[in-house]
Amino acid sequence: MEPADRSLRVGACQFPVSGSMEQNYRYINSAVSAAAKSGVQLLIFPECAVTGYPPVSIPGPDVDFTGAEAIRDLLQRRAAESGMSFVIGSIARDGDARYDRAWFIAPGKTAQWYDKRALGGWDSQNFTEGTKDGIFTLGGFTIAVRICFEVRFPELFREAYRKDADLCIVLFYDTLSHDDPEYCEVIRSHLRSRAAENVFPVLSVNATAPVQAAPTAFVSGDGRILRELPRNKEGLLVWDLTGREISESGKRRKVWIDRFVNGAGR
Repeated sequence: MEPADRSLRVGACQFPVSGSMEQNYRYINSAVSAAAKSGVQLLIFPECAVTGYPPVSIPGPDVDFTGAEAIRDLLQRRAAESGMSFVIGSIARDGDARYDRAWFIAPGKTAQWYDKRALGGWDSQNFTEGTKDGIFTLGGFTIAVRICFEVRFPELFREAYRKDADLCIVLFYDTLSHDDPEYCEVIRSHLRSRAAENVFPVLSVNATAPVQAAPTAFVSGDGRILRELPRNKEGLLVWDLTGREISESGKRRKVWIDRFVNGAGR
C-alpha cells in the first residue's frame, strides 16, 4: 500500500502550437525553465506539441522526423539534468506507419510512449492505431495518458481505473475556427464525467487558439474543475497531486464501481 503522504507536483503548459518545430521548442524550453522554478516534477504539453497537428497547423502526417526525435532527445537530457519528467505530443514514424504519439520522458529511463488508439475523421485516414495502454509509473504514482478524441470513450478511462490509476492526463489539440459554446461545454463535460465516474483526477492540456475548445484544467475525482488556465493565453498550470484523496461521496461511488467492474452489480 502506497503511503498517504506521497506527492507529485505536476504542471500543464499551454501555448500556440504551430507547424514550426523551432518555434514550438522555444515555447517548450521556456516552459521547462519556468516549471523548474516552480518545483514541477512532471510537466505535460499538448497533443502534437513538438510537430504541430495536421491538418490544422501542418498539411499532413509527414514531418521532419529527425528533427522531432532531436527535440525528444533534448528533453531526455533536460530530464537527466533537472530531474523533471515530461509527457509531450508529437507525430512519430515506424516504417510506413504514422502515429499521433505522446512521449513519456523520465530521468534515467529510455523514453516510453503512448499512441492514440481512438482515431476519427482525418486521423483515421492518416494515422495508425496504437496498441499500448498508456499506463506509466512515476514517483509511486500510476499515471494514464489519453489523447484528445479519446476523451469521448469512457471505456479507455475505465481501463485506467482497472489499473488503479492515480491520475489521468489528456493531451488535446482541439481548436475551432468559430465560436461554438455547446461543443466546448460537451468537451468540458466529458472531462468532468471521466474524472467523476472513475474517482480519479484528470489533468487536461490544450494548445491555445482564438477558440480553444478544450480547457487546460485540473479536475478532481468528484468532477469539479479546481483550476483552469485562461483560454488563448500562454500559461503554466501547477497542481500538487497527493496520495489518493477520495471524498466520502467518491468512496461510496467506488464501492459500486468495483462491483460493476467485477461483474457483481445488479
